[in-house]
Amino acid sequence: MKIAVLGGGHGAYAAAADLSEHGHEVRLWRRDADAFAAVRTSGAITLIDERGTRAVKMARLSASPGDAVRGADLVLMPGPATAQADITRAIAPRLEPGQVVFMPPGTFGSYAMAAASAFPKEVLWAETGTLPYLARKRGPAEVAITVRAVRLPTGVYPAKHSAQAIALIRKAYPAVEPCGNALSGALMNAGPIIHPPLILMNAAPLEHFERWDIHNEGTQPSVRAVTNRLDAERIQIREKLGFAAPHYPLSDHYKSDRWMYGDAHRKLVKSGDWREKIDLHTHRYMTEDVALGLAFLVSVARWAKVAAPIAEGLLAMGAAILDRTLLEGERTLESLGLARCSREELFRVLEG
Repeated sequence: MKIAVLGGGHGAYAAAADLSEHGHEVRLWRRDADAFAAVRTSGAITLIDERGTRAVKMARLSASPGDAVRGADLVLMPGPATAQADITRAIAPRLEPGQVVFMPPGTFGSYAMAAASAFPKEVLWAETGTLPYLARKRGPAEVAITVRAVRLPTGVYPAKHSAQAIALIRKAYPAVEPCGNALSGALMNAGPIIHPPLILMNAAPLEHFERWDIHNEGTQPSVRAVTNRLDAERIQIREKLGFAAPHYPLSDHYKSDRWMYGDAHRKLVKSGDWREKIDLHTHRYMTEDVALGLAFLVSVARWAKVAAPIAEGLLAMGAAILDRTLLEGERTLESLGLARCSREELFRVLEG
């Protein structure tokens, strides 16, 4: 299958190497030409996983996003939600009927990007609850995959074409499973659940220490307690809206193999790849998972009339640190013009 991978982060490099090794024709593009130079020079990405270390050749290193998506079956956007708008504007004129744009995860981007773009109506948009990989780049042309997802609950916009989109994405990611419309897919997003408590409740050590692993010493019982309550609010919203289980409670990430990555937390900590410098103002856990994802969750909770005091409180903490309001974020139902819809009206919109 022809797959365009757009981005230069951990997820994009992991996807490009992994999908290439599985026999797909991958066209990789990233905006930062200087950062892309090491991959261009070798034509490959060095992949490190449980099988060892090897160089994986890329089929095409694209000079532009339009070149990458031309003729592709699947367009993969594994970058942060903060980059989705710029990339979507760049590829919208080149998108073709029948293509599927897949955002893992999406932060409701599968609807937001489609609604804001001039694209053929036959283009399908999808998002899932997490990246298909726990991965970290270890060099300019090197990525380590610690864990591959074993379950990827995925929502599609327009939902009436869900079966078509899921069937195509499964050719790349067999772990994909349908979970309904784009709103259901967005409410599977683990980032706004796991990362806000970690980054906000570890704010002092993050500012004090040069490097800190918020998934290791930063994950203490008090943090877990808040995360569990926040996730319970997410699940309550899903149930109020009529979305069926499994809801993939985040507690399974820590104590069982039933979560999206299976038994992953122990492997994540053991790798040491998440001991890093985190800037509270610029890290994606804050700019994406708090400012966009958590604001979206609070917006949906208010619209659905579900009490979400933990989400509201964490969002207020994030707003204080960033010194700006977050309740009017670009992914809220208010900003997307959906807040006045009834449940039935919104679901009709998402059905397409």
